Amino acid sequence: MTRVLVVDDQFLIRAGLVGLLRAAPGIEVVGEAGDGAEAVELAATTRPDVILMDIRMPGMSGIVATEKILAEAPEPPPRVLILTTFDLDEYVYGALRAGASGFLLKDSGPERLLAAVAAVGGGDALFAPSVTCRLVEAFARQAGAAAAGDSAEPPPDLRALTLREVEVLKLIAAGLSNADIADRLYISEATVKTHLNRTMSKLDLDSRAQAVVVAYETGLVTPGCGDR
Repeated sequence: MTRVLVVDDQFLIRAGLVGLLRAAPGIEVVGEAGDGAEAVELAATTRPDVILMDIRMPGMSGIVATEKILAEAPEPPPRVLILTTFDLDEYVYGALRAGASGFLLKDSGPERLLAAVAAVGGGDALFAPSVTCRLVEAFARQAGAAAAGDSAEPPPDLRALTLREVEVLKLIAAGLSNADIADRLYISEATVKTHLNRTMSKLDLDSRAQAVVVAYETGLVTPGCGDR
């Protein structure tokens, strides 16, 4: 049973999400919050497996709430699935840095939502290709501006990675799930996870989300929405 906390300041959207999740087998809605502060409190008391987190809310934002929840949560921490729209690139990037496990567009259909909860709850990460595309473009602009400054830090070195680890990292950055990568490379999902874990260890990364950022910081994958 996947325990889910729903966080959104708009009542109708929140009620719709809660109703959909409660009707789905294998999911238990353990709470709902209308702002970030309430989400932090409920996350501590209900111990959800997955949190559906809106980004822009009055008071404490979803980004700050995500940071606080993940910083204070006992092991294993909840997986945060960000609910976003096309016009929030800078917020999505902040959520990625905060440790979000995935992103989902608010206009996604019921099947996509339930699949996303299942994927994130199972330890996978979810980056909708359209969200990833815009995220990368926003990051490229920020990286370009940072590179022009004197304090810009060099990106991580990928030379420590094997060819297969680089290949897996590239596909992760493209928004593919572990299952998709396994199908693409004709390997098992367990092997995909092994390659990813080794990559994160070698690059001193804490989350799959950070691995996506590194793929673009190093130029392994370049911005562009033409393949969407």
